[in-house]
Amino acid sequence: MMEANSSHTESFERALAIGRPPNIVSLFPNSKALIVSGKFIDRAMKKKGRAICMAANGRNLPVIRGALQAAQRANSAIIIEIAKSEGGASAYCAVNYWNIARIVDSLCNEMNITIPVAIHADHYGIKNSADITAAKIEIPTLFEAGMTSIAIDASHLPDDQNLSANIELFPCLPEWAGYETEVGEIKGKEGLSTVEEALFLIQGLNARNMFPDWIALNNGTTHGIEAGAEGIQVDLTASIHQALAPYHVSGAQHGTSGNSSERLMQIAAKTQTTKANVATALQMISWGLAVNDYGNAQLDADGQFIKLPDEGVTQALWEKITAYAESKGLKKGDYKKLNLPFENHILSQPKEIRERMSHRVANFVHHMLVNVFNSNDTAPLVVDAILAAGNHDPGPKASRIERPEDWTPEKIARRAAAIHGGKGTAGNFDD
Repeated sequence: MMEANSSHTESFERALAIGRPPNIVSLFPNSKALIVSGKFIDRAMKKKGRAICMAANGRNLPVIRGALQAAQRANSAIIIEIAKSEGGASAYCAVNYWNIARIVDSLCNEMNITIPVAIHADHYGIKNSADITAAKIEIPTLFEAGMTSIAIDASHLPDDQNLSANIELFPCLPEWAGYETEVGEIKGKEGLSTVEEALFLIQGLNARNMFPDWIALNNGTTHGIEAGAEGIQVDLTASIHQALAPYHVSGAQHGTSGNSSERLMQIAAKTQTTKANVATALQMISWGLAVNDYGNAQLDADGQFIKLPDEGVTQALWEKITAYAESKGLKKGDYKKLNLPFENHILSQPKEIRERMSHRVANFVHHMLVNVFNSNDTAPLVVDAILAAGNHDPGPKASRIERPEDWTPEKIARRAAAIHGGKGTAGNFDD
């Protein structure tokens, strides 16, 4: 047993020495936190097989603390992320694109977290040409601040513009960084992604020597509180992933909150998904609200959230939160906007209250990691991959098989015009 522990420690120290990306080494030169490229996380899930890494949206400090504690207990790699709507320049959370890496690094060192962690800029949304211009300036700042992975989300745009936006912004990413792309806005049963759309995006990127680690789909789910019973379409997801098999891109599952554990286990078992975002559930759990067994907040007979008396924030703070929400006319799905104005209120609660918030998150996340996502014991697989690579970059999973001459701007436009399907009802579907 001593030898095994000694070997584990030696491997960890070697991975720590060579596996952290240059930006992380520069920012945290004396850190013992194994913050790695998102590429390594994906590779570890594929190595184990039918395993999904949780990408926990760190909307508040207790969520990040609890998620890290759970991953350590499960010996699982984990991704801590924040989306542009949550933590961009117009954020509704105090945790943001530019401080999340510092928060994670600090917590890992404080709590002696030794599992690998990726820091992911989720849903970096692009909706027009002005967003592309701004992104060329802003994306580099995210990596300067400690990001190790990013999702370029131009899914709001027509298919040809989505592809073109990815092509134009890809040079802003470090070569070693994890890279996610998206086809189809996440809006539930409307505008479901198709094989044709997904192939168009991935083939067009492949022709430019761009090999995403993940693709996110609109496969029937929603962000926030799940109102309907449709949820994730497993068969649709599996068929798209099968069509994409030659391009070696994994799936990223968005909008997991409110989907049953059984459905999420089917996603793990029947698709090539290696990343699953969990956001709203963790927020509600940290606040101490009653949730069902898969994290969807429950309402009482009057349509109000049910606050558990000995969980989450204090009753006095919860009353302040709900009074503020009522004064602003916030619907239940907009309670996410309360993170920013109440972060300091949360942090100023007694230690035992803050700890019970994190503890409840940790228990939920641990259950998901072990019993639903099958990601337990993937931490050593990341370490092994780092040691095998000999540095911070495992390289691409795929190689170019598409002919660049078939994907000129003119041919891209013609191909896109021939794609059947639609995006569904227009609207704002940001997370």
